Amino acid sequence: MTLAPILLFTYNRLHHTCRCIESLLKNSLAKESDLFIYSDAAKDEAGKPAVEEVRRYIHSLQGFKQITIIERDENWGLARNIIDGVTTQVNKYGKVIVLEDDLVVAPFFLQFMNEALEVYKNEPKVGHIQACDFTQDTTLPDTFLIKWTGSWGWATWERAWQHFNPNGKELLQELEQRKLTYTFDFNGKYGFTRMLRRQIEGKNNSWAIRWNASLFLKDILSLNVGRSLVQNEGFDGSGTNCGGGGLYASNLHLSRLDVQKISPIVEDKKARQVFVRYYARTNSFWAKAVRRIKRTLKGDFGA
Repeated sequence: MTLAPILLFTYNRLHHTCRCIESLLKNSLAKESDLFIYSDAAKDEAGKPAVEEVRRYIHSLQGFKQITIIERDENWGLARNIIDGVTTQVNKYGKVIVLEDDLVVAPFFLQFMNEALEVYKNEPKVGHIQACDFTQDTTLPDTFLIKWTGSWGWATWERAWQHFNPNGKELLQELEQRKLTYTFDFNGKYGFTRMLRRQIEGKNNSWAIRWNASLFLKDILSLNVGRSLVQNEGFDGSGTNCGGGGLYASNLHLSRLDVQKISPIVEDKKARQVFVRYYARTNSFWAKAVRRIKRTLKGDFGA
């Protein structure tokens, strides 16, 4: 099995970057894996010291088969960085594992991702692997197929990435024409369509919503985990796109998670209902109001 290269996207958060790297190095396959680190440039002069601090750290790294650092000369932003980085490396290597700097992975994360990439490499109906579970629903199987792509610790192949459409307007138009927005939004329980519309309007710059919609419209599934191999530690107010609160908290699964090819290759309807229930519980008006009150009482006035 040829190991997939790891793409890590960093910016100005040294602590998060250290945590991510340290967790990767606890994976036995790290020393056999190529690591590509994308370091975005600061937006302004005031932001340069934090970026330089991260760059000094990543240049000191050891423990991987080979480390390649790509330093941007100007601020690209996460979406442009990921689209460019994934496109460049997946076209070269045929497959990639993708991480952002605020993610912490379990000791068997690389083992699982590489095995899944191998098992499903010739299955055109599966285009994405997602290693984070935030539902914490114990009824989920270890692995399952779902028509939805998570972006916290994921992998894909060149054959699937070719379906990525960066044009949000085209994606939204097709979703509406085919009357798929209700299903795309987990039976109306989460506003993925609204997120896509806001991307079109320039109110967010999410690459992930466009990737999600691209595969959804092609009826391509994602292999997801019911035992999380990734934790997102970015919900501390330090990131551009992540607010406070533990809404998407996960518990790291510290044992090996085996990959058995699922047959037939169809969406797990029970798993989909788990997400419908999760979003119904966490995304309702009252759930949002209660979270806002709790954060305010704690002195957290963020989004």
